Amino acid sequence: MSQNTLLQIIKAPHITEKSSNLESFQQYQFKVALKASKLAIAQAVERIFKVKVTSVRTCRMQGKTHRFRRFSGRTSDWKKAYVTLAEGNSISFSSTKA
Repeated sequence: MSQNTLLQIIKAPHITEKSSNLESFQQYQFKVALKASKLAIAQAVERIFKVKVTSVRTCRMQGKTHRFRRFSGRTSDWKKAYVTLAEGNSISFSSTKA
């Protein structure tokens, strides 16, 4: 897979209070493409972050409905992946800009 394809599968890390608690268990959350398979997600994480993935769990998140006066709208559906890494591997999302 090319670097472009890998970055289309893994869209962004999903950083929340829950996801920061999961890091102690070698688990990380990512926003991924809706059509991405578990195997493709595992390969993309391994190649981008140079770590060993042991398991991937996914769930589809439904978009929310919003109303503003007489207009109603809806946010997009998205897919979340829980990636478990092998013992001794870790991913750092913090930036070190001065």
